[in-house]
Amino acid sequence: MTHASAPLGGEGPATPPRPHPVRHLSGARHVSGAGHRLLTLGQLRAHGVTPSTAAARCRPGGPWQLLLPGVVLLHPGPASDEERLHAALLYTRVRGPARTPAADPGGTPGGPGTAMITGSAALALHRFPVTPPLPPTNRVDVLVDLTRRLRSTGFVRVVRGRCLPRPQEVSGVPTAPVPRALADVVGDLPGAAPVRRLLLEAVRGGHCEAAEIVRELDRCRLLSRPYVADAAAAVLDEGRALAEGRLYAVVRGHRLPEPLWNVTLRLPGGPLLGRVDAYWPEQAVAVELDTRPAVRSAGLPSPPDDPPGGRDRLERHGITVVRVGPERLRRSPADQAAVIRTALMAAADLLIDAAPGDPPPGARVEVLPR
Repeated sequence: MTHASAPLGGEGPATPPRPHPVRHLSGARHVSGAGHRLLTLGQLRAHGVTPSTAAARCRPGGPWQLLLPGVVLLHPGPASDEERLHAALLYTRVRGPARTPAADPGGTPGGPGTAMITGSAALALHRFPVTPPLPPTNRVDVLVDLTRRLRSTGFVRVVRGRCLPRPQEVSGVPTAPVPRALADVVGDLPGAAPVRRLLLEAVRGGHCEAAEIVRELDRCRLLSRPYVADAAAAVLDEGRALAEGRLYAVVRGHRLPEPLWNVTLRLPGGPLLGRVDAYWPEQAVAVELDTRPAVRSAGLPSPPDDPPGGRDRLERHGITVVRVGPERLRRSPADQAAVIRTALMAAADLLIDAAPGDPPPGARVEVLPR
């Protein structure tokens, strides 16, 4: 730990510790109410502790420690992991007020004053099983706005970003969402294998969707690295496979009619109309897993049997296309089953109301297995 050897705040010679008003701080808690004992020099002054008194108590062998510039740990022993995280956040406030809005997945991004834990420390907070070799585990990365005048110091590394995500509260700590924390770790990893393993762990462990990872890698300009782009392609394939499994479970678990799985539709003897993940020919209803935006972000080509604009072509030929996002399948499978069931029922009603002799839409296309 770093100890102060000179008066804090540049005030005259240090004075011996006084029993008052510092005695009541021996069991102090941080203003958040957590069990760690940390205060900034400004907070100590508000408690009546002068800079010279704080400096004296932070001398080697004293009861306090200057853990980071402007941040005092109010006990002499090693700082806990939790105390180190909160000390890193307090350091960003010492150098300018930081705003840490409450978690809200649908809210606006964090503003210029926002600060949050990111990188490997954030993945640990998210209970992420990190297997690749990472930077030193005692380092704490703090994500702040690009305009903040902060320097890395001690065990704190300052990471800057232009458009910050809204932090999530994890164990009482403002924390970067998993996709952003992953991006900040990937930027430090040396090669393809650890990046690929890390991203696949994120998707297989259900921490986030592949598309979310790829969007964040693109936002952080990491897809320009060939090995990161290759890992992004692998994680998209893995994400699609997992989403297909969830779609099977939705159809069978909610007793929907069994569709034709993974087929390509085309006009009889004519051009391809597009590929779909599930197709009910009697009702002419198709379900498509909506992963195209992430594919485009990664700069990957569309499959040859899935030309752009497939949904519009299918709908022009009377086929109802239901797009389902992998994240919605994971978070609200019952809702997605209801959407598909409604589409099937509406298509059946249209067939009943069709003019006599009109061929059903499903008769106008050929179904090819993929």
